[in-house]
Amino acid sequence: MHLDLIDFTVDLPVDPRQAIGIPLALIGGVFLSLGAQFQHRGVNKVEANTVAVTGGLDPHQLLLLLRRPSWVIGTLMLGLAIVFQLSSLAFAPIIVVQPLGAVALVITSIVNARVTRTPVNRASKIAIALCVGGIGLFVTVAAFFAVDKPVTDKNLITILIVLAAVLVSFVVAFALLHTQFKAIFYITGAGVLYGFVATLAKVIINRTQNGNFEWLTLTCVAGLLLAAALGAYFVQNAYSSGPPDLVIAGLTVIDPLVAVGIGIVVLGEIAQAPAWAGVAFAFAGAIAIWGVILLSRHHPQASVTVSE
Repeated sequence: MHLDLIDFTVDLPVDPRQAIGIPLALIGGVFLSLGAQFQHRGVNKVEANTVAVTGGLDPHQLLLLLRRPSWVIGTLMLGLAIVFQLSSLAFAPIIVVQPLGAVALVITSIVNARVTRTPVNRASKIAIALCVGGIGLFVTVAAFFAVDKPVTDKNLITILIVLAAVLVSFVVAFALLHTQFKAIFYITGAGVLYGFVATLAKVIINRTQNGNFEWLTLTCVAGLLLAAALGAYFVQNAYSSGPPDLVIAGLTVIDPLVAVGIGIVVLGEIAQAPAWAGVAFAFAGAIAIWGVILLSRHHPQASVTVSE
């Protein structure tokens, strides 16, 4: 019996380095939550003091954000969140650490309810539980079967081509239809773009650690910066048209699902997983996405923000 337990322990495909990456990702989630709350406050202050503009924040409003202490503090906190997130990616597969940002949703909901004195209604609590529960199930399964895979030049070129198509699609859609966009579009767009940012960051870290920093890696850096810049603009617009916990809900669900999808399809991070694990991934992702949809429909501040 003793030998059987030893064999079982040895066969578990859990990398002990994940014990470092997971808490780093959780700390990043805390800073993400607080940063979102401060940035949301800054965006609302700027909009209250300027002429209302439909179709996104204009350049003048973006410059005014730099003068808002709350927005600057929020940006610094988001910077710390990124540092902890990137650090976690150096220790654990993206499929494990990226979804852990869901902790930010719970914190943001509590903080936002207290700051705005708007109680979280029952439907919103159910939606938040679905988001966190879905992502939690995702991480639980991933922690046992996800492994780091070396990213080949072919993998990286594939990721960059897909990212280029995504960037062009979002830019064209925004140019033609921005006056009709609601918070859910900006949240979805930012989540997709940040999913690519996390993936490219992981790739850059791995290639740098292996001394493979050349033109393709530099192209990867350029793609990361473009995706991060457009994603950040979408986030600011999402703050202007939706409550911070709805924004964080979208980011902490869509972002990891995109990053994980790339990890599964392109990088093969769960190639050794059994068939039932794939079913569990799909089920968990569907639960989390449904939670975001419910939150966008039933959040007590969502209808108020849209009507304004």
